[in-house]
Amino acid sequence: MASMLSVIVFILVLKLSILFCQLRDPMCFWRIKDNENYLGDKEADCFFFISTKHGYVKNDYYSGNLDKQVTPKTILFISSVYFAIEEINRNIHILPNISLQVKIECNLMLNHMKGGLSLKRKEIVPNYHCKNQRRYLIVLTGPLWMTSYKFGPILYFSRTPEIYCGYFHFLNDQEQFSNLYQMTPKDTSLSLAMVSLVVHFRWNWVGVIITDDEHGIEFLSELRTGMERSTVCLAFVTLISYERLLYFKMIHKYYRQIIMSSAKVVIIYGDKESPVQFNFIIWKSKDIQRLWVSVSQFDMITTIGDFMLNSLHGTLIFSHQHSEMSAFKQFMQTVHPSNYSNDMSFAKLWWTYFKCSLPPPNCKGLKKCPTKTLFRWFFVSPLGMSMSETCYNLYNSVYAVAHSLHEMIFQHVDTYSVNDGKVLDYNSWKVFSFLKNMQFVNPAGDLVNMDQNRNLDTEYDIFYIIDILKQYGLKMKIGVFSGHLPSGQQLFISNEMIEFATDIKEMLPSVCSIPCRPGLRKYFNEGKAACCFDCYPCPENEISNMTDMDQCVRCPEDEYANTDQTICLKKVVTFLDYEDPLGMALTGVALCFSVLTAGVLCVFLKHRDTPIVKANNETLSYVLLISLILCFICSLLYIGHLSMASCILQQTTFAIVFTVAASTILAKTITVVLAFKITVPGRRLRWLLLSGAPNYIIPICTLIQVIICVIWLGTSPPFVDSDLHMVHGHIIIACNKGSVIAYFCVLGYMGSLAFTSFTVAFLARNLPDTFNEAKLLTFSMLVFCSVWITFIPVYYSSKGKAMVAVEVFSILASSAGMLLCIFLPKCYIILLRPQINSFNEFRKIYAKAININ
Repeated sequence: MASMLSVIVFILVLKLSILFCQLRDPMCFWRIKDNENYLGDKEADCFFFISTKHGYVKNDYYSGNLDKQVTPKTILFISSVYFAIEEINRNIHILPNISLQVKIECNLMLNHMKGGLSLKRKEIVPNYHCKNQRRYLIVLTGPLWMTSYKFGPILYFSRTPEIYCGYFHFLNDQEQFSNLYQMTPKDTSLSLAMVSLVVHFRWNWVGVIITDDEHGIEFLSELRTGMERSTVCLAFVTLISYERLLYFKMIHKYYRQIIMSSAKVVIIYGDKESPVQFNFIIWKSKDIQRLWVSVSQFDMITTIGDFMLNSLHGTLIFSHQHSEMSAFKQFMQTVHPSNYSNDMSFAKLWWTYFKCSLPPPNCKGLKKCPTKTLFRWFFVSPLGMSMSETCYNLYNSVYAVAHSLHEMIFQHVDTYSVNDGKVLDYNSWKVFSFLKNMQFVNPAGDLVNMDQNRNLDTEYDIFYIIDILKQYGLKMKIGVFSGHLPSGQQLFISNEMIEFATDIKEMLPSVCSIPCRPGLRKYFNEGKAACCFDCYPCPENEISNMTDMDQCVRCPEDEYANTDQTICLKKVVTFLDYEDPLGMALTGVALCFSVLTAGVLCVFLKHRDTPIVKANNETLSYVLLISLILCFICSLLYIGHLSMASCILQQTTFAIVFTVAASTILAKTITVVLAFKITVPGRRLRWLLLSGAPNYIIPICTLIQVIICVIWLGTSPPFVDSDLHMVHGHIIIACNKGSVIAYFCVLGYMGSLAFTSFTVAFLARNLPDTFNEAKLLTFSMLVFCSVWITFIPVYYSSKGKAMVAVEVFSILASSAGMLLCIFLPKCYIILLRPQINSFNEFRKIYAKAININ
């Protein structure tokens, strides 16, 4: 039951995946592993000898053993050449009345290494001919560059031009390869494309495996340059050596470099015929799980029947971009397998790629296949990109030869000879000279430019390959890269296709250090790569609003950093306003005490004829009460929106009004002393008291304070100031004192008056009198001095509007202290004990005091 259920699930998964691939063809198709073929999908080296004949002549199809010597990939190479030749021969606009023919020889290198091939054998030496025998126009070779390298001299000596259709290689020796043209353009933008992909997925810590040759070193140099510009670091670089002895010494080091590195993404580039393939066959048993990024030549099935770049995380492949050749599929479906081989291999290829039904007698071969194999074939969807890069290059090469020959004939450049009435012999080198400068549009609509100085491939398709079942893999086109587009628009990645393939929204991360979140900055450790760093919080009032910022940005003066230090916020403008609870409270207190003081003044005016009011100078009491009212009211200048005028007024009014109050108390104190010390008959200073001399203390002391204030205003007056740094997140609006020296001179002068008043009152505190104010004045000055001595440290330890509040509170407290200490006892007697506030009672008490003395 369990096995039946697993089979049903397997079928459903396959059907759904096939349906998805068919809907998105050619973006998605299957990759089939084949562990029954000991060659895997190894590409065989082939020579395609092109010749010409008069009229339409059908080609002799390949008759070699397809099952033992060539893989399905090689069959597709051969088919692409036949396909191109048949298209050209049937096209009346290219080489009319002339047919191209091809002779194919494969596995020359294999036979040569086995010693079974003599290079002097005339059947395979191009243009080795006797009289009236066929002469070859040009030779197409590929996909292995080693074939051109080994057999190139033979082609050169036989004066036969060669078009190499395999992957690009440095076959640039003009003496040895002067007769060779490379169809595949140089990968001028591959390193840029790979760096763009790395940056897109936010990888900054990648490894590189390359072959130790000129090709690999040049690619590594270009890759390093691109990565340095994009702040991507190489975790390791593995150079795979071609020397067997050195290779086997280093093979364990290669493995340790990868497995010990924290990089999860590894770029692979180089010659596919290098020992890289052997490395991955060995590493498969060690289960190295990395995300491989490579090129199409490494998208292959090894001799053990598995993907060469096999990984749980998948493989990203860059392939040269070319259009889909739908006619090639139709050609493969219409060509009868028996024309190619009676062997079962082509029928299998046909069935696997195109799900075709084969006519007798080939279907008998399928009936002999195991049920498991038939089941596997049956659920395979059509191959989305049936023409590979090498096939496409061979196809374009045939067309390039045809167009070059056509152009040469059209310009009547060459004469030709006709042998046996049909065989045409043209000058191969003249055709080759036309070919190297040819430009045409192939039937797929792609522009083919044969000028090697301008033929720079900058467009790539990006595929994602992942294992989904034991014998199947899914290959999906997830993006494209075009170097022709402006920077920033060159790479396009389909997140939907990635999410479908991986079932996750983000690719595997590969970073040396965890990215620094906004609010942190990178701290680089000396000796480590630029991608390896620690994260530290930004300094005060600095922010980082992006990930992985090297430096934090300081906020402007009128802004401040939020708690996370990710954005700058506008500072709140703050001042002691009437609408603030503190401002409302201080305003209420000031108004209440102003009304209370005014009430006391009214009480004194109403009872001005009573002894307690007349005692200690009635006029000074009125002056003191009025000055206290002004003291309470001047505190309101500190509250509310400030201006230059209000700043000047609050400081000067405060200074002058308090000086009046302090000097009045001093005058009252001196009056008390004079009243008891100088009123004895015969004293010469009695005239001081009678003349009202103490009253002059007030204008004199006030005038001195006014002079100090004028000097203050003339040198450095108070002004409106904004403090941007005192309180975090706030701009404190307050009055700047201007000259600090002048400010403390004002305070010092008031303090000296208060201290003098306190000293005099303290000395006169024990003078006998019912209405003696000496004790009351002493207490009031004690409160006044205590308040302002405490004010200085509290004021400078406060911040923001608290400083203003402290100043206002000190004004109110010192004023209230004088009011309550001096006038509260007198109001108590006036209002609640009126019986003792009479002259009769005053005389009794005075007589008693004299008797005591």
